[in-house]
Amino acid sequence: MKRSSGIAAAVTVVVVLTGGYFLLEQTGRDNARAAAAASPAGPVVPITITVAEKKDVPVFVRGIGTVQAYKTVQVKSRVDGQIVKIAFEEGQDVKAGDPLFQIDPRPFKALLEQAQAAKQRDEAQLAGAQLDLDRYSKLIGSGFQSRQTYDQQKTTVEALKGSIAADQAQIDTAQLNLAYSDIRAPIDGRTGQRFVDLGNLVQAGQGTNLVTITQIKPIFVNFTIPQYANHNLRKNQARHPLTVLAYSADDSFKLAEGEVTLVDNQIDTATGTLRLKASFENLDERLWPGEFVNVRLQLSVRKDAITVPQRAIMQGPNGYYAYVVKPDLTAERRDVEVVAQQDGLAIIGKGFAAGEKVVLDGQYRLVNGARVRIDQPTAGSASAADKAG
Repeated sequence: MKRSSGIAAAVTVVVVLTGGYFLLEQTGRDNARAAAAASPAGPVVPITITVAEKKDVPVFVRGIGTVQAYKTVQVKSRVDGQIVKIAFEEGQDVKAGDPLFQIDPRPFKALLEQAQAAKQRDEAQLAGAQLDLDRYSKLIGSGFQSRQTYDQQKTTVEALKGSIAADQAQIDTAQLNLAYSDIRAPIDGRTGQRFVDLGNLVQAGQGTNLVTITQIKPIFVNFTIPQYANHNLRKNQARHPLTVLAYSADDSFKLAEGEVTLVDNQIDTATGTLRLKASFENLDERLWPGEFVNVRLQLSVRKDAITVPQRAIMQGPNGYYAYVVKPDLTAERRDVEVVAQQDGLAIIGKGFAAGEKVVLDGQYRLVNGARVRIDQPTAGSASAADKAG
């Protein structure tokens, strides 16, 4: 009896232990299933984010332009002679009236003195002839002087008056040529390369260019825009002056800011473009005549536009889309309407609200509902995002 009771007790213990083991195993499986059901499937994707911002964004029309000097003068000699003095250095800034070249003035001074002497001689002769004419006029009535002699003397007086007038013209011409021998700057500007040296003989008839002066403060930029922008251009120009931004040829940095001063009166039918001219103060001389520049004509400003960096937007078969990070650190795919893209920014019409977190890097590994981990942007990504902003 005692042996049977021991065996029964042992069997009971084994059954209890076995049941407990299976109960623990089942509980662990249930907990694993619950944990798996509570968290989304798939690995955690590392990303960087940006924040959708609301800002005022200018509306630009782009074009290519050429810098043109405000004024350009080719300095030439108006008289013949030898250059005896040069009063400037190449590349020097000059003011209107500053001396540039001196042509030997001695021949012109001699001609001036000769014309002045001829006038003095004719004036003396006129004075004597006039006295004779006055005497003849008193004697003609008494018969001591003939009418013919009187008329001849009157003709002599008139001829001498004409000679004096011609002498004065010779004096004026000589004075003008003497002034032309002193060549001065006609405008404010900067001198270029000098084409003649000291001692050279110049002739007015040859039209030799001595030096070119260009005015670069202010300065012009001639550029063209597509003809489709003409309507908005005219509409906005009636409201306010239009701002023009000049950028370097590689479009990497801004050179200057100016205003439209001329809209051409017709569209070029060969190219379908409209020519414009903008004026820039150019106080820092960042624009140089003959330089090619990229031009951005600002037509208007989009107020409170939603913007994100352009590389946060992806394009699929159905249009543009992006991923937004939700508060539970999961990604949500959003279809977006892109109004415009410029300067590294995408301007969003629909799809985002200001302040939402948008995936900037890592979006190519995402699917809708994927788990994400927000990392700090790398140095390259941060600088690119700063440029876009």
